[in-house]
Amino acid sequence: MTLNIKDYPTLALADLPPQLRQLEQQQLPELCDELRQYLLNSVSQSSGHLASGLGAVELTVALHYVYNTPFDKLVWDVGHQAYPHKILTGRREKMSTIRQFKGLHPFPWRGESEYDVLSVGHSSTSIGAALGMAIAAEKEQQGRKVVAVIGDGAMTAGMAFEALNHAGAIHNDMLVILNDNEMSISENVGALNNSLANILSGSLYSSLREGGKKVLSGMPPIKELARRAEEHLKGMVVPGTLFEEFGFNYIGPIDGHDVKGLVRTLSNMRDLKGPQILHVMTKKGKGYLPAEQDPIGYHGVPKFDPSQDNLPKSKGAAPTFSKVFGDWLCDMAAKDKKLMGITPAMREGSGMVRFSKEFPEQYFDVAIAEQHAVTFAAGLAIAGYQPVVAIYSTFLQRAYDQLIHDVAIQNLPVLFAIDRAGIVGADGPTHQGAFDLSYLRTVPNLVIMAPANEDECRQMLYTGHLHQGPAAVRYPRGGADNTPVNSEMTAMEIGKARVIREGKKIAILNFGSLLCKAAPVAEQLDATLVDMRFVKPLDEACIKALVAEHDVLVTVEENAIQGGAGSAVNEFLFAQQLNQVKVLNIGLPDNFVEQGSQEQIYDLLGLDSKGIQQKIERFCQA
Repeated sequence: MTLNIKDYPTLALADLPPQLRQLEQQQLPELCDELRQYLLNSVSQSSGHLASGLGAVELTVALHYVYNTPFDKLVWDVGHQAYPHKILTGRREKMSTIRQFKGLHPFPWRGESEYDVLSVGHSSTSIGAALGMAIAAEKEQQGRKVVAVIGDGAMTAGMAFEALNHAGAIHNDMLVILNDNEMSISENVGALNNSLANILSGSLYSSLREGGKKVLSGMPPIKELARRAEEHLKGMVVPGTLFEEFGFNYIGPIDGHDVKGLVRTLSNMRDLKGPQILHVMTKKGKGYLPAEQDPIGYHGVPKFDPSQDNLPKSKGAAPTFSKVFGDWLCDMAAKDKKLMGITPAMREGSGMVRFSKEFPEQYFDVAIAEQHAVTFAAGLAIAGYQPVVAIYSTFLQRAYDQLIHDVAIQNLPVLFAIDRAGIVGADGPTHQGAFDLSYLRTVPNLVIMAPANEDECRQMLYTGHLHQGPAAVRYPRGGADNTPVNSEMTAMEIGKARVIREGKKIAILNFGSLLCKAAPVAEQLDATLVDMRFVKPLDEACIKALVAEHDVLVTVEENAIQGGAGSAVNEFLFAQQLNQVKVLNIGLPDNFVEQGSQEQIYDLLGLDSKGIQQKIERFCQA
């Protein structure tokens, strides 16, 4: 069903921020109500991120109302909360395409709109990027303002605090809004906080504060006493002392669902000098009771009926790799009390919900802190424990130095369960797990496994857990070929491939879950098919035997061709001077892979059975 903008008369007047700024302030609450309803109805039809955007409606309206965007720079962190921003910046009619093939990006994207200042997807980048823009704005001397909006979850990452530390030290004009949706505000406390925020953001307080500094500048002891008095006074009613220590002027917390109050406070703060923090309290899922009650469940949603108070249940789909991992983790933890499961804030996505409940003493969620997750695991390993780090491929990139320096160099027994490897689908370029084989393969001491199916995943996890050194098992989003998972755990021989089919002339060396797509091709071409299983170490004896019996080797992987598993085969052949065989590498191309369903992207890149066969036939005919 197509949404009719006539049903949203106030929203219809605000297709772009300049139009929004023409509205009277008394129209803003109605605009927020319509925007929230439009967002709910739109996402329920298209699927996408919901609860975060519902909680950021009033804040988004107030920001575009007070600031002269796009001249003023509005930098969103992560971007889950930016759906209302997209609706208000000329993309309302395209919201039905969000996260879909050739549709709107799920996050702010510079190529999509001039209002999207920073292309994002990963967290905790907004403050650092905004600081760079704030320095540039000061050099331009054109009166440009810069605002970063960061959530309380993203504020748990180290780089957010690194940026705060830098910004507070150089004292450029900028505003950081902390969108805090963890706590609710009762009415009386909310009223007190709003009054306090108006006082602290007003010109009188600002003048007194700055004037007092000048007067006391020549009297260091008195100045220090005044500073401490101010801190203690504010500390009694404001949880902002930490930010003050970073060099920011802290204001808040204020009610993030009072659009008029937000406009007043932001208007007051717009011309304040130096780095400012505005602490805004919001409720994730605001305005839609099921999302308010279950913000995690309604974070990312499929198509659903808003009139129903629950999301549609999955229709008994086959086990995903994430579930296989979660089940293995529980089974292994029951046998090994030294197993420690670690996640950087991805408990649900990584399949660790059951583990967190059944083995709470062995479960650690370190928040959005991938670097810390890996070094924390190293510490546990040094102390004699068996840590398992469950992490998405795209997020492990953020902890590459820790993996090398803190784990691999010391040859510590840390197991990396790398989820969302290869094509992830709708979240697009920032989330495709395209590079892990390439960036892991160069690291000494690291065993790298790529399961072709669900059962292999379980057995590889067991193999990695027993290995007395660092190991990685990388697997894709969803499932593979529904291979029954054996409850028994059997360790594999490290570096040993499995020949599935004997053929002639062509040998297909498959690394990972594309095996189910390569198998029909092997049948059609009467080719040998090998499940390589280990990217590092390679089964070199197997490769030598294949070279002796075949004219063409074809490597298949769901990873960038550059530096990937196929490159490892190429390097081995070159080193052994086995140049009598032709080699074709099939994998992800040398460009960032766009969004779309996994099957759409496989088809686009020629990684479905049809595409793989065509690539091989063209290569053999050349």
